[in-house]
Amino acid sequence: MYRPSQRRIERERYKRSRTRRATAVATLSTALTLTVLFLVVTGSPGWPRTKETFFNAEYARQALPKVLDGLWLNLQLLVVCGAVTLVLGLLLAVARTLRGPAFFPLRALATAYVDFFRGLPLIICLLAVIFGVPALRLQGVPTDPVVLGGTALVLTYSAYMAEVFRAGIESVHPSQRAAARSLGLSNAQTMRFVVLPQAVRRVVPPLLNDLVSLQKDTGLVSIAGAVDAVYAAQILSSKTFNYTPYVVAGLVFVLLTIPMTRFTDWVTARMNRRQSQGGTV
Repeated sequence: MYRPSQRRIERERYKRSRTRRATAVATLSTALTLTVLFLVVTGSPGWPRTKETFFNAEYARQALPKVLDGLWLNLQLLVVCGAVTLVLGLLLAVARTLRGPAFFPLRALATAYVDFFRGLPLIICLLAVIFGVPALRLQGVPTDPVVLGGTALVLTYSAYMAEVFRAGIESVHPSQRAAARSLGLSNAQTMRFVVLPQAVRRVVPPLLNDLVSLQKDTGLVSIAGAVDAVYAAQILSSKTFNYTPYVVAGLVFVLLTIPMTRFTDWVTARMNRRQSQGGTV
């Protein structure tokens, strides 16, 4: 049986002691920093008024159930719009990477779509779709503000995700395509079975970042009157002229975003480790 040498045991003991020391120093410095910040903030002249306006416990208790009820709409928009933007973004990226003169009109249209909606501010897209489309009075066109707001989110974020997918597709080395073609695969089969699997794996972290941004921007559908977490907070604040509900809604979004950001960091670190070890990216 393997038994570590005395030198190795001492080395591991030294590493553990250094780790414990670093943890203790970090904990102490963090506690000291938080204490100083707390004393500075609570000792400032305007703190009592700020606390009453933004951090009132009673208004927070009243706002939390209504904000959580509105958050369900934000989660529904995130799931539906996220799935649609991923599919549409992938189709746009594939269209932009098609080869041959016959596909030039398709490439040009996909490029124009991506350039336009990446440059157009999201708030303008939301206003144009939510208020402009119903003004057309077209039969069969939905007028539900939630549907129209989700459509505007899809239009904007599909352009961003298309660029992420395209970067992943173009990062695959041309030798991969050449090898697939030499084995008798068609262009479509090469894209489906060789290029896309590698491209999608490489762009998972930036895609997750876009989904985090989409999660936060679902709150913008409140400009159409849809009662989500943001609009629920606005209703309560307009009644009491106290802005604690906005703080509650913001904290709810932060708590919802943190797990996704930490998951994104974990995926990125895992892929970096695999790449540094010579594994499959």
